[in-house]
Amino acid sequence: MLRIFPSISCMCSVSSRVIWGGPPGAPPLLRPLPPGPTCVMIAGKKDLIDLPVLNEDELEEQFVRGSGPGGQATNKTSNCVVLKHIPSGTVVKCHQTRSVDINRKRARDIMREKLDVVYKGELSEIIVKKKESELRKQEKRRKANENLERKRLFREALAVDSKPGNDTV
Repeated sequence: MLRIFPSISCMCSVSSRVIWGGPPGAPPLLRPLPPGPTCVMIAGKKDLIDLPVLNEDELEEQFVRGSGPGGQATNKTSNCVVLKHIPSGTVVKCHQTRSVDINRKRARDIMREKLDVVYKGELSEIIVKKKESELRKQEKRRKANENLERKRLFREALAVDSKPGNDTV
């Protein structure tokens, strides 16, 4: 199974029952999994980045009122999540949606990315991808400018050739 789908690490189980059950002589795909924590299938993730795991004991979480547009809904609800990673002192504030649960999840994702940058520095996959993206953008801009310059020179050459009295036979 892992040879066919290397990105699938395990199958999900629901309340200690296996989704696909089978007889004892069944192929490995249909055999029950050993008891333990349930896991999530991660097939189809293209850019799976190896980010550090967050330990909930090292996090301090607060819910505060957000800021920005939204009027009364923003001013009266405390759905902005402030996460602090105690060992590194990194603070993340997330108020992207009105849902506290979604903001909590997104704050943790942002914290994982920031901790990756803090711990790995310039070798962080996030920084490497950002630099690659900027280089691609600069190359695209350079090619567009070269193309515009070629067009301008071509138009000038046409204008010189089409002037009266410039007959070449």
